[in-house]
Amino acid sequence: MVNELKAVVEELGGARTLGRVYSNDREMRDAIREGFPPAVVKELLQASGLTLKELAGALDLSPRSLQRRRGAGRLTRYESDRLYRLARIVALANDSLGDHKRALRWLKRPNRALGAIAPVEAIDTEVGARQVENILGRIAYGGIS
Repeated sequence: MVNELKAVVEELGGARTLGRVYSNDREMRDAIREGFPPAVVKELLQASGLTLKELAGALDLSPRSLQRRRGAGRLTRYESDRLYRLARIVALANDSLGDHKRALRWLKRPNRALGAIAPVEAIDTEVGARQVENILGRIAYGGIS
């Protein structure tokens, strides 16, 4: 991916939603620690094509908790980190598959390499997210996945 941070920020809604421009990983790390604004949830819902239930599952939250968090002041560090992870996977899928619609379909379909679960279901853990990233890397570089 040419500029991972830029692609992830776009998936999160850009400077308009995040409230500022992020030029390096240190600034993004600090923003995650501070907590993203709740508008990021709405932006990522639109960008990822996920339902509220699917997004909540990917973040390891109940849909009701996620709904409540959308109206709160700032998301927690944990929630912001999970949102960043999902945005990174969506950006990587877009880059690897070359088309946003194909990427969204791929994220929602069961994958044999993941034990027949959808990639979006696997990313609720760091290990699962790495597995998804590895599969996308193999797709991008001509491997079988």
